[in-house]
Amino acid sequence: MKYAALLAVIAAPAFADCPAGTDYSADIVQIVENMRAAPSEGAARGYSAAMWEIWLDAPDELAQAMLDEGLALNQMGDRAASRAKLSELVAYCPDYAEGYNQRAFAAFLQSDFEAALVDLDAAIALQPVHLGALTGKVLTLIRMGREDEAQTVLRTALAINPWLAERALLDEPVGEDI
Repeated sequence: MKYAALLAVIAAPAFADCPAGTDYSADIVQIVENMRAAPSEGAARGYSAAMWEIWLDAPDELAQAMLDEGLALNQMGDRAASRAKLSELVAYCPDYAEGYNQRAFAAFLQSDFEAALVDLDAAIALQPVHLGALTGKVLTLIRMGREDEAQTVLRTALAINPWLAERALLDEPVGEDI
């Protein structure tokens, strides 16, 4: 299977268009509603996992192969190669938020916070409830010394999932205990 995916990447024409992929919008709305109503962190964690399954489902086999390779390279510590592969994914599928989010993560790990922020903003523009991109933006802004902006983004993320681990970074809790 991986060999077939690699062949698809090699054989794909440079001018290929990325398909729209599966429309998960109704699923995402339901997951967000469930997260907001979750009675515990454990319950919310299950919904978060379901959301990650959606984000990591690339629009087609070629995009999935690029994403998987970019993730593997990043996991092996080859950030530059990861960013290059994820840049190919972003060029191929400019409307796929996870390509930007994962490229931002690789940039963050290289302490290239400006590049990470650009990609996080792109991912959030495409998927406003992308908790990975939102929390990544929080951490990036903190590393850049932009605490006030980070707090605003963190509040946005907590409005989606009040059980996020990053809630510990909140300066002043809003309302009742989160």
